[in-house]
Amino acid sequence: MTMLRRVFLSLSFAAACALSAPAFALTDAENAALRKAEATLNSVKTLKARFLQVNPDGSSHEGDIYVSRPGRMRLVYDPPTPMLMVADGTFLIYVDTEMKDASHISLDDTPAGILLKDNLSFADPAVKLGGVKLGAGTVEITAAMAKDPSAGKLTLVFSDAPFELKQWRVVDAQNKEVSVTIYEAKTGVALDRNLFRYETSKSGDRE
Repeated sequence: MTMLRRVFLSLSFAAACALSAPAFALTDAENAALRKAEATLNSVKTLKARFLQVNPDGSSHEGDIYVSRPGRMRLVYDPPTPMLMVADGTFLIYVDTEMKDASHISLDDTPAGILLKDNLSFADPAVKLGGVKLGAGTVEITAAMAKDPSAGKLTLVFSDAPFELKQWRVVDAQNKEVSVTIYEAKTGVALDRNLFRYETSKSGDRE
């Protein structure tokens, strides 16, 4: 199994975990940060940005990310990385462009299911809140989709001023972390809906 496929599977299975209901009370500042994070994410309907992905072995990849909420996202990796990810509203699709092989997993079983939810609320029964950390100029929110128990967590990292999503991190059952940092982000951009489709022709080429 290639490192890139392991990264994809860790992203998928980590979000399938069910974190225990928080056994802590949030402060007023933490509650305010949650509400601000919800408002910030829900205000983003379309986004285009560059991204930097760092894998558990320290290797890194860059590329372009496109988001159309709800439900759609595309990560295009710079050459020579033979990888593509597409969220089409139903599935998150991992594509090995070198082997011309595609794997599908339900979007609701992935971290993207949280990022791309329509009208995201951390009080939603489908989302389990793991914690809120207020740092020097940053806010970190840990959450997961409330599915069958499994080890793993998703952490969203926001800058405080201005309040923007800057990074997400996924830690899998083996305590291995994948981080994705976005930069040069532009919101409210017009995006071709074909970006969020993936079809394979009989010849195996992507359409």
